[in-house]
Amino acid sequence: MLNAIIVDDEEFARSSLYFLLQENCEDINVSGIAKSVAEARNLLTQNAIDLVFLDIAMPGENGFELIPQVQQSKAHIIFTTAYDQYALKAIKANALDYLLKPIDIDELKEAVNKASKYISMSKNGENRSESLQNLSASLNERNEIRKISLPNGQGYSLVSIDDIIHIEADSNYSIFYLANGDKITVSKVLKEYEEILPDNQFVRIHKSSIVNLNYLKEYNSKNGLEVILKNGGKLAVSRRRASDFADKVRAYTSFDSDKATSN
Repeated sequence: MLNAIIVDDEEFARSSLYFLLQENCEDINVSGIAKSVAEARNLLTQNAIDLVFLDIAMPGENGFELIPQVQQSKAHIIFTTAYDQYALKAIKANALDYLLKPIDIDELKEAVNKASKYISMSKNGENRSESLQNLSASLNERNEIRKISLPNGQGYSLVSIDDIIHIEADSNYSIFYLANGDKITVSKVLKEYEEILPDNQFVRIHKSSIVNLNYLKEYNSKNGLEVILKNGGKLAVSRRRASDFADKVRAYTSFDSDKATSN
């Protein structure tokens, strides 16, 4: 049995989530409900909490401002949110769990099952804490995503996006090739990372590959259009993505030369 709290400023959202949990998640005991971050802090100090269903957009303090207290209590967070493109991108980049409102029953069950498994493997707490810290930094700055958390089997690897050379699809997996020679295989499809990574730096050149333009050495059409990376790797560019690829390279090289001029 996991002790949970619900944090949401909307009465309907609080009561509907409580009802869904009661009816569909028998391993969850809702031990408190808060309509503000201040109330949630009190609940976290008064009870041993395993799981926090945390709304993001709330008046006064938003949900992210509760993160330090959640980290101290070592509870797991499932963010509940109406659509916010930047916040959602940051949450996904840090491999954290979220539910979009209105909450779907099957998605709720899946998120709770994932949380239960994670909590039972609490040895990975440090990885999750680092992901939460990175999320806080990303949201405070609201700039492009600069680090992402990659599940690696034993926990999470927090990786700077500048260290990613390219990503290859392998069925429902994505393989990250890093500048230090490491490879990390993640059980997510390539499209998820296409949506997260900055599109002025990372380009989908094929249904099975994304490249970091920082590592582009040359591209040519000797054997069909292909790119050659600084690590010696060669990747094909599909015909239907060739035009977009060329546009991104032109924009990228123009931006690079502007930076050099200004420096």
